Amino acid sequence: MDSFRLVKNTLLGFVLAASVTAAGCHRAGESAPQAEAAAAAGMNPAQEALRLAILASSDYLLDVCDPDGQFVYRVNLDPQAAAMPKYNILRHAGTIYALGLIDGYHPNPAVRGTMLRAAEWMKRTSLRPVPNEAGLLAIWSFPAINGSRDPACAKLGGTGLGLVALMSVEQIAPGTTPVEKMRSLGRFLVFMQRDDGSFYSKYTPAHGGRDGRWESLYYPGEAALGLLMLDVRDPSPLWRETAIKALLYLARSRRGKDQVEADHWSLLATAQLFSHAAETLSHDEREALVRHAVQVCRSILDCRPHFAARDEAEGSLTPDAITCQTATRLEGLIAALSFLPDDESALRREIRQAADGGIAFLANAQIRSGPYRGGMPRRLLTLNPDGAFHFADDRAGEIRIDYVQHAVCAMIQYDELVRN
Repeated sequence: MDSFRLVKNTLLGFVLAASVTAAGCHRAGESAPQAEAAAAAGMNPAQEALRLAILASSDYLLDVCDPDGQFVYRVNLDPQAAAMPKYNILRHAGTIYALGLIDGYHPNPAVRGTMLRAAEWMKRTSLRPVPNEAGLLAIWSFPAINGSRDPACAKLGGTGLGLVALMSVEQIAPGTTPVEKMRSLGRFLVFMQRDDGSFYSKYTPAHGGRDGRWESLYYPGEAALGLLMLDVRDPSPLWRETAIKALLYLARSRRGKDQVEADHWSLLATAQLFSHAAETLSHDEREALVRHAVQVCRSILDCRPHFAARDEAEGSLTPDAITCQTATRLEGLIAALSFLPDDESALRREIRQAADGGIAFLANAQIRSGPYRGGMPRRLLTLNPDGAFHFADDRAGEIRIDYVQHAVCAMIQYDELVRN
């Protein structure tokens, strides 16, 4: 495929590097016979390289999940930089979601076991009732876990992604979480929605409960996705209508703006809605959501930097070559391809071209050997003359679980795009 050339040329180097460290693939169920089988199945070199990159990220996430189910949240390749001792329950939940995509891509008992372990840790440490609100549960951010001085709070995105994580686990092990508990989480998201479709971002008992002093960009899309995934397991107009109301609010609030936020979670939620409940939308609602998706995609594409050919950062969707920002944008763009109409063919082509380059950039940034093989540093790292990594700042060599999570999700989405 012509649009696959850039990925092919960039990923070929990964094939060679991965072959040197193939022993590290055993955690993802990889073996020499399986690699030979992949070749026999007709994969071209670029597809095989992408497969190895996905499995390397899988290995990394399995390796950093401890026996209790908590992830090593952050490491730093720079020996002069200390990794900050903090944790984020939202990114813990997002990593469970990524593992679910990995298992769907390459079924593996070790991945499923890690998902179950991580989900149980989340429920044991962070799933709690909402004070003075009967029948509501939330995923809480506690200072003792996240290392913050802020008071305990239930973030909208924490419960949204908590539902996404638990629903991902239900796909591999139905009944792991009682449906009534998941309904209680869903009711918390409904409780947090205002009449116009917007949300309170936090519930903070120390500040009187629903806390509207700060608004999150991503929480509404995360909440909508969680409710729509819950609707698949527990069909209810309440879940669907709350999610649709949230997405329509985002569309209204951004309509007419030349540039809008790179809200990938809203695109993922919209793709979920069109995939599983499109028939519940009116014509006007469908048009509004498509128009909003076009607006977000166009804003992402219009803000792309233009690097010189063969520049190390070629393919990055942001000028600073921060890997997670490119990965999240790719997740949203590729998800939008599943529902953008045929009359947006020019936009679809541009998204595909951006995805080709973006995936090549991520594969090039991935750590290819050593104890952190499969990890994704915050920035694409170049090499010093002595062969050691060059760290542009003290966070350049930072690897966080969400950097890996978003990169591997984008790679899996892209692999499905290429195959289909």
